[in-house]
Amino acid sequence: MSTHYRSIFRPDLFAGQTFVVTGGGSGIGRCTAHELASLGAHTVLIGRKLEKLERVMAEILDDGSQASCHSLDIRDETNVRDTVAAVLEARGAVAGLVNNAGGQYPAPLEAINQKGFETVVRTNLVGGFLMARELFTQHFKKAGGAVVNIVADMWKGMPGMGHSGAARAGMINFTKTAAVEWAQNGVRVNAVAPGWIASSGLETYPEMVRAMIPKLAQGVPLKRLGSEAEVSATICFLLSPAASFITGETLSVDGGAPLMPHHWPMPDHDRSRSYAGFHRDTLPTELAALAKPEQGQD
Repeated sequence: MSTHYRSIFRPDLFAGQTFVVTGGGSGIGRCTAHELASLGAHTVLIGRKLEKLERVMAEILDDGSQASCHSLDIRDETNVRDTVAAVLEARGAVAGLVNNAGGQYPAPLEAINQKGFETVVRTNLVGGFLMARELFTQHFKKAGGAVVNIVADMWKGMPGMGHSGAARAGMINFTKTAAVEWAQNGVRVNAVAPGWIASSGLETYPEMVRAMIPKLAQGVPLKRLGSEAEVSATICFLLSPAASFITGETLSVDGGAPLMPHHWPMPDHDRSRSYAGFHRDTLPTELAALAKPEQGQD
């Protein structure tokens, strides 16, 4: 295993800047926090479980980079306001926000009660709005900045997770609205829509759902799952100066899954290999293998 994150970006890209990453204790959030830190940033990890945040913070510090963390339920407006104020007091300035925190559970619409639906919407939509709004009103309004909202592949609806699909669609619309309203303040707002990604998030689903994971690649033209590092690289690009003329957009990282045709033959192949830049990837071997990492990468 490599001892450093293998980012495709130059090592000092974000030197001296601070980025807030919600849901930074695991999965895509953890990977993104590591990549940002490897590029010179101070990464502020946000999440509900302090133990998970402290573990990731310790990893980043052990790699010789900078990080801090705050335990927070992003659905609590008062706590979001206070936490953002505390981050700004400690860091002085924040360059960008990665709205990655989210969560859902598999269920058909008829089995979702009001509390369950509202809980998922509050986590995946309201919480992201609160984080972005507070950073805007407290800092970005004067200083400018960048926001990247993490959504999902829900272009054909989201059967089995209709609560999450509705919330993610709402977040994409919020992204477009904020991009227009906040442009005059020098704030760019974009989104990233991951498809099926070999991430720790897949391990949280019930056994019946996990049993379907090896079959997911069959519905992807590239015939594999994506890697956390492929999502993180897209996020870092959108936060970077290279994306300074991109706002209000949603970039899909899904291997072309929504384009999978019914009328065109899509034979199995082994021509697509994933970018596996995350040096601390701790996925089980069988799950990581579904992303088909390049030879010599780990």
